[in-house]
Amino acid sequence: MGQPVRDYLLTLCVTAAVTYLLTGPVRKFAIAVGAMPAIRARDVHREPTPRLGGIAMFGGLCAGLIVADHLFNLNGVFELSNEPRALLSGAALIWLIGVLDDKFEIDALIKLGGQMIAAAVMVIQGLTILWLPIPGVGTVALTQWQGTLLTVALVVITINAVNFVDGLDGLAAGMVCIASAAFFLYTYRLWYGYGIEAAAPATLFAAILMGMCLGFLPHNMHPARIFMGDSGSMLIGLVLAAGAISVTGQVDPDAMKLFEGSERQATHAMLPVFIPLLLPLTIIAIPAADLVLAIVRRTWNGQSPFAADRGHLHHRLLEIGHSHSRSVLIMYFWSALIAFGAVGYSVHSASLWIVLVIVGLSAVGLVLLLMPRFTPRAPRWAESFVPPRYRRRQAGHGESADAVDATPQGQQGSGGSHMASPASERASVPVGVSGVNGATAIGPRSRFTDRDRADSPR
Repeated sequence: MGQPVRDYLLTLCVTAAVTYLLTGPVRKFAIAVGAMPAIRARDVHREPTPRLGGIAMFGGLCAGLIVADHLFNLNGVFELSNEPRALLSGAALIWLIGVLDDKFEIDALIKLGGQMIAAAVMVIQGLTILWLPIPGVGTVALTQWQGTLLTVALVVITINAVNFVDGLDGLAAGMVCIASAAFFLYTYRLWYGYGIEAAAPATLFAAILMGMCLGFLPHNMHPARIFMGDSGSMLIGLVLAAGAISVTGQVDPDAMKLFEGSERQATHAMLPVFIPLLLPLTIIAIPAADLVLAIVRRTWNGQSPFAADRGHLHHRLLEIGHSHSRSVLIMYFWSALIAFGAVGYSVHSASLWIVLVIVGLSAVGLVLLLMPRFTPRAPRWAESFVPPRYRRRQAGHGESADAVDATPQGQQGSGGSHMASPASERASVPVGVSGVNGATAIGPRSRFTDRDRADSPR
């Protein structure tokens, strides 16, 4: 068991290292070519930030595939399957479309068409869904057209779900990394634990995807020095979808030999096992929910489903008072809970303690959501070891502290604050909520009163 894990770990580390090392030069290149769009009404950053981070991520993807092809335990994936080549072809096409969009802001319908073409390219080369295990029915073989349509739909939905959630520093890369980690655990169990070779390509894709995200995150964490842009968000969305497609419908229930009886009984009993495979949106449930809510909201308001706004889940977390970093961590928490909860339930579906743990962690998450302005205070003996915002207020600063606490959160940046001195501006920012020197760099602002005016294309 140790040797395959070492090979996957080496592939992950090489992918992460190449992505990390390429991101710096890519940032300079993005600045040189002017891939730094102006601040839009729906943006939360204060200064123009270069995009095109997807160039470095695509370099990491290529490096990971090359290394895996030369490893003894992984080169069989390239010899027995054409799926890695299919992934590289589709990824190159979607990456090129993303690069053009990051520089020239191409039309949303053109991007949608490019996503469908990239999915079709993978289908032509064999990366497609062949059959589905349906509870109560058994394994249902799909026709060529059915498999193609289902594959294209899954790729397009996953790409746009990841693209929609890419709104805060480090959010999309972190959530996809969490999803790919959970997916890796599941597919590795299928491949190595049960000897199912059909799960080997998906396991490789998950390891490479983790490396791409981990290598880019140090440059993208708040405050971000570079954005991945559509070239990165669409790329990691496609790789995540490719991993799910690679294993979905290619795992025979009888090959796992977990249950006795007919194939229909086995498939019905193994429903929890197939949840992460048949429904990869359970792995990225938060981005998928954000996608559905955005489409419903925009259509209800008479707008195009592709018209951008500031109503995404991460925007609403900021609106109710969470800082930038806290909003990202909350989204990480829910993504990890759903992804690893689904994988854990698929392994031991009869264990009640898994359900109890998930319910308990969900309650913790709800408490975190309902306490956006809570700032923990360290005891006096530990104040010298923590940042200033976690220390208790000193008696000599009582007047200024009261002024800070009394500032209404929804009135920052209004009234006469524009004429105040820099010191008074800093004093008017609640600790732990906003401010360049605090937990977030988005600074004092009203609570997104201009949401309806944000109608620029994504």
